[in-house]
Amino acid sequence: MICYCRLLVFFSLSSFVIGSRQLDGKIYKLSSEFSKFNHEEKVNNLDSNDNIEGKRWAVLIAGSSGYENYRHQADVCHAYQILRNGGLEDDNIIVFMYDDIAFSVDNPRPGIIINKPEGNDVYKGVPKDYIGENVNVNNFFAVILGNKTALTGGSGKVVDSSPNDRIFIYYADHGSSGFLGMPSGEDLTAKDLINVLKKKHEAKSYKSMVFYVEACESGSMFEGILPSNLNIYAVTAANPNESSWGTYCPGDYPAIPPEFDTCLGDLFSISWLEDSDIHNLHKETLKQQYQVVRRRTAVDNLDPSSHVMQYGSMTVEKDFVFSYLGTNPKNDNFEASPNTSNVVSQHDASLLHFWHKFHKASEGSLKKAEAHKELIGELSQRKHIDESINEIITVLLGHENILKMLNSVQSVGKPVVDDWNCLKMLVNTFKNCCGTTSRSRYEMKYSGAFANMCNAGVDMKHATATITQVCTATSLTS
Repeated sequence: MICYCRLLVFFSLSSFVIGSRQLDGKIYKLSSEFSKFNHEEKVNNLDSNDNIEGKRWAVLIAGSSGYENYRHQADVCHAYQILRNGGLEDDNIIVFMYDDIAFSVDNPRPGIIINKPEGNDVYKGVPKDYIGENVNVNNFFAVILGNKTALTGGSGKVVDSSPNDRIFIYYADHGSSGFLGMPSGEDLTAKDLINVLKKKHEAKSYKSMVFYVEACESGSMFEGILPSNLNIYAVTAANPNESSWGTYCPGDYPAIPPEFDTCLGDLFSISWLEDSDIHNLHKETLKQQYQVVRRRTAVDNLDPSSHVMQYGSMTVEKDFVFSYLGTNPKNDNFEASPNTSNVVSQHDASLLHFWHKFHKASEGSLKKAEAHKELIGELSQRKHIDESINEIITVLLGHENILKMLNSVQSVGKPVVDDWNCLKMLVNTFKNCCGTTSRSRYEMKYSGAFANMCNAGVDMKHATATITQVCTATSLTS
């Protein structure tokens, strides 16, 4: 019997006061055994997966920018290395990432990205298909649909798939109720994503698709809106209402290299990535990988935790992982080892970075002053956003409804919102007016509140005017 032991401890970020503001941070200790599991589960598709028809395609996207979000691009680069080692060609791997991490002035190892302590460089060889401003919703959708004419930049590579092909999509970023972040332009909405996936299915241009999502509240991208008849199997890092978690962070065990002051990976992501690193994927089904990742990511009956979720066509879970990622011949006989890591909420990972950057800088140095400014800026931005959302709810629905709007969730199986146009309008207005100065995307945590406002029947015109007015007013007084 396999025993999964988890220990929750609180690690204070050494509460300190800067000016009149105090930061109390917490890191949580998670211990999991990343171990062998039973490969004797009965499956019915060994032959069909061992000699698959058609091509494999992969789309990898890190939807953030900034060194404080190092972990997202590190996750994506690691995924690329797994696919290449598994036998996929670069022509069939399409990578979206802002590409501002490897040669950032903050990177202690210029030109190198690692995804775990003592890890190898995962940046080497990664194609620069869509970088910078070309990482946007329009290009992402054009790539999925194989529509070269709709592209607005980049390498021009698209998923030019056929009916027998298999597609793997991996998305790592900040998320919120019904949204995934983008570093350029508007964020990706669940409704728009599902519409694109339906178009891809209508075109009969794939056999099956697997979609992994690392983001807070990532279950909301599929809950109640992904049909089960599209032959698409989605796995998310969290359910529709909870955070996902960064890991390999400063203060973790095992310790990350001391020169790093940012998280190197995300817990859900490194769970499936490190599982794929060591297994013979000819013999591991998607369901088996889900079970391993779920156990490693969750903290039973304790906070913090996230619940890895499955959506869509559950028959696909019987497929072998090899059918989508290939497999590294070196993994024919694997040996697993225990792994221990701390975790930090995706909402707070950037703040953790700024605090450690400030803490590590020499007293009286220019670097210390700059880090102090960044930290104060992040704290001030969060205060501005928190105050703004409370005032917006008060104006639209009354002070007595603040907690209801902030905490209510839809019942299981229902989408987060009934009127997607309302949600998109309110969230984009809030982002543009209140959340534009920080790449931590802290404002995304309140998308659920806007979904609740839409479900409560607020007038969109009145709501957008209120958001604009409140955000401007609180910005002037902060």
